[in-house]
Amino acid sequence: MMKTMLTALAALSIATVSTAALAQRDPAYAAARSAGEVGEQPDGYLGVVGGGTPALKALVSNINIQRKSAYTQKASSSGATVEQMAFTSGCNLIAQTDPGEKYKAPDGTWKTRTAAAPERDSRCI
Repeated sequence: MMKTMLTALAALSIATVSTAALAQRDPAYAAARSAGEVGEQPDGYLGVVGGGTPALKALVSNINIQRKSAYTQKASSSGATVEQMAFTSGCNLIAQTDPGEKYKAPDGTWKTRTAAAPERDSRCI
């Protein structure tokens, strides 16, 4: 049952990822991502790697507010919870990272993506 729910959520979260991606075209976001100052997290939200400046924290907070809004809209139309939608999106966003970008592994540590597949939660499909 959980696997079926995650499969359905994965399909729905693709649209959510597209919506969230619109907010991330900001050059400051792109620069922070390529510099390894921000990374994708399993919970579907962007995280600051290390301390980060107040401006960077504000940028990440703004993106996460937009992501939560998108997750909430998709969850209400699909019957899923916001947390389920966010988790499924997190699985997809981590899978879509490019080599050199940061992501948070299931053990909570920040990793740098290599050419190999990133480490993801075992519930990711």
